Amino acid sequence: MRRGAERTVAVQAGFDWNDIPLILALARSGSIAAAARELGIDASTAGRRLSAAERRLGVKLFARDRNGLSVTDGGAVFVERAAAVAGDVHGMLLAIGSAGAAPAGTVRISAIDFLFDHWLLAHLPALQARYPGLDLELLGSNGNVSFGRHEADLALRLARPGDEAALAARRLGTIGWAVFGSPAFAGMARAGWAGQPWIVYEGTLSHLPEMRWIAREVPAAPRRVRTDSLSTMVRACRAGLGLALLPCLLDGDPGLVRLGDRIEVRRELWLAGHRDAVGTARIRAVDDWLAALCVADASRLCGWA
Repeated sequence: MRRGAERTVAVQAGFDWNDIPLILALARSGSIAAAARELGIDASTAGRRLSAAERRLGVKLFARDRNGLSVTDGGAVFVERAAAVAGDVHGMLLAIGSAGAAPAGTVRISAIDFLFDHWLLAHLPALQARYPGLDLELLGSNGNVSFGRHEADLALRLARPGDEAALAARRLGTIGWAVFGSPAFAGMARAGWAGQPWIVYEGTLSHLPEMRWIAREVPAAPRRVRTDSLSTMVRACRAGLGLALLPCLLDGDPGLVRLGDRIEVRRELWLAGHRDAVGTARIRAVDDWLAALCVADASRLCGWA
């Protein structure tokens, strides 16, 4: 056996597969403390397990500084593959659990329309193939919904939902934002961004993290187009009306180019539902499917890919 193959076998034998959820949580949060809270373990335990995993793999997965953790090149490769493995395992368990009685009925999902248009719609055929008895209602909104009044069964939100007593909420991952422009802006250096027109949210949305980034990084840049819709912002950017801070999910869109190599803003993606309703078969099936999809698409959502 060649030396490289011997080392690979040794890594496979020594690596603890239970560390995969920890490493994925660290990549999502960028913080040992936050990942430990998510998994219900001590921060010191999480730190020791990370160091042990890196030692067994022989690769530094994260760079550490005063701002927390950032994924290294080797870590990005690991996270991408690990997310796919975790998604496959989760899907397998879902398939086994649903073998007896397939969920059926209507599930109402509330989310900002951008998530439907640029992410979820492409995956819905697979969900319908798995559960042909399910009907879906897609409600494009980022406002509060009342689960008690059955305005929705599940809601995807870009911030932690309120602390209602009947609310069940969990953090699914992180969505990254980067600077985009039409192909006419390709290759523009970061130093030139401040001199370009920008497409931004209108004034009532100035509290959003994206707008705080604009105010901090390009405060004097002309803001020629303002809108209250992320989807409209995307279309305006494609039309060449200016630069925009957009979700990294758009990386690869033929009408856009991503400028720079940084993830400029990170926002948490949360899934909420009524504490009692999420136990029903139809809602649980969609809830678990969304969670598994976030794991499988973690790199694309965050912007590593």
